[in-house]
Amino acid sequence: MIMMMPEKPVRLRDFIEDRDGWLYAVSTYDNVPRVGCVLRYMPDPDGERTTPDGRRFHKLDFEEAYEMIARQKPEYRDIVQRVPYRDIDRVRKPEEELAAISERNPSVQKLVDLFGLPAGSMGCTGSFLCGLEIQSSDIDLVFYGNAWFLAQQTLKEATLEGRLEGIDEEMWMRIYRKRNPELNFSEFLVHEKRKWNRGQVDGTYFDLLYTRPYDALNPIPSGKGRSLGRMSIVAEVRDATLSFDNPAIYEVGHEEIKRVLSFTHTYSGQALAGETIEAQGVCEEHGDELWLVVGTTREARGEFIRSLSLLESDESA
Repeated sequence: MIMMMPEKPVRLRDFIEDRDGWLYAVSTYDNVPRVGCVLRYMPDPDGERTTPDGRRFHKLDFEEAYEMIARQKPEYRDIVQRVPYRDIDRVRKPEEELAAISERNPSVQKLVDLFGLPAGSMGCTGSFLCGLEIQSSDIDLVFYGNAWFLAQQTLKEATLEGRLEGIDEEMWMRIYRKRNPELNFSEFLVHEKRKWNRGQVDGTYFDLLYTRPYDALNPIPSGKGRSLGRMSIVAEVRDATLSFDNPAIYEVGHEEIKRVLSFTHTYSGQALAGETIEAQGVCEEHGDELWLVVGTTREARGEFIRSLSLLESDESA
């Protein structure tokens, strides 16, 4: 059966499966008339991943996914892939699959018990959502709306009290190398350690990922505005409420720039309201506003956000 429009809106961190069995991670909130996503897994008889029912898949990296789409499904090409609803066979929702994932993975169950949140406010995405996890897979937990902040506080308390493993220096270095940011390791670590959006359970790394609840999707367009070139600013953050969203949004007080957006997870939660940031990215025109966009490429070379306030307080500590 080919899906037309699902009962619940497709939202960030869901997965969709097209009629050929290709699996895509949903990467936007503006998913009408087509779903914005990135191809992650393809059926492959020689694939390195296997579902519980024995189907084999190949995991694609970012560049490989775009090349595959360009070659085999060019009609989906855009900034991200755009899949029409007529081509979608199934929507996988992290919150709806959490119970089944927990049943087959004791570490996920341990985290569900730790956070103790109501059904529907927490989920699990990524390879676990697709039934394609392997022993080395990270756990990508999703929390909806205010549940994310409750989870953040629980993670902090459980780690400080020793109920959860802390992230050791070796793991921080692994994360740093994977992210490969413009910040040096010392700057990266200072920012990351206060976010409390990463942890370890039974030696497995996990993330806390923010997604808006259904009654507050209010998507901002994910399309590019008119580029006005590279720009660097220093500005005060006025609102960081959605700084853990994707994109991360920082409303700033600046004579030209209205907001700073980050499309790379590295700079989510990077600064608090009232702090002064230095940000470098691409200035884009959106309507009558100018936005500074960080993460305009996969590597985000030459693009960053750093909290000058945090770095200054760390130096004086």
